[in-house]
Amino acid sequence: MVVRVLFFGVLRDLTGLQEELADIPAGTTVSALFGNYASRFETLAEARPSILFARNQEFVSGETELTERDEVAFLPPVSGGSQPSSAIESGEDYFLTSERDSHFFALTRRPIDSSALARRLQKPEDGAVIVFEGVVRNNTKGRATNHLEYECYEPMAIRRMEEIGVEIASAHAIGRIAMVHRLGRLEIGEASVSIVATAPHRQPAFQAALDGINRLKREVPIWKKEFFEDGAVWVEGEWDENLPGRQKISR
Repeated sequence: MVVRVLFFGVLRDLTGLQEELADIPAGTTVSALFGNYASRFETLAEARPSILFARNQEFVSGETELTERDEVAFLPPVSGGSQPSSAIESGEDYFLTSERDSHFFALTRRPIDSSALARRLQKPEDGAVIVFEGVVRNNTKGRATNHLEYECYEPMAIRRMEEIGVEIASAHAIGRIAMVHRLGRLEIGEASVSIVATAPHRQPAFQAALDGINRLKREVPIWKKEFFEDGAVWVEGEWDENLPGRQKISR
């Protein structure tokens, strides 16, 4: 049987592959498939403890058996009644969006307008509108940063953002929440992510925005590459320990 295999971030650099069709025996597990690639690319085996697997845009454990035409993604550590996700014309601000219960989630390759996002969400009964922006700083541990580039597993990222947002809205007394992440090249001072939470009172809105950025950074397949004058590196964070297939790493 044939499955489609995707590589992201540093794993794409290690293998030189972005995607590949793999012909495998019936009953092959995700872990066994990864083992096939680890035998071809030795550095993959070393990276295994920090890699998660996805099948058809959902996190799975390595023991999951694959079926014909599955889409399998190898995911390195992140740097971090609904309408279905839909592609938007390239001239629009957002090229991939999802809306659920008046909450809003999007990916964009254009500058994020957080003020417009807040206006989109705010209702007359809201007494608090909290806007969090993550922006590109000019250094990492004193090393001057030139610019950043973000990439993601787009359909899975938008789905996961929606799941997180709806869970947060259920856990806090808020009206609406929005999450927007930018992809592509970003310059110093530009916003890479915006989280907006609206609520009748400030405390739930603050907590929802904080939970939103914390979970996005650890559960959504988005990767950051940092460029310096003398080179570039993928920024390695850490997956949330409760995600399927997450391996405990000894410190």
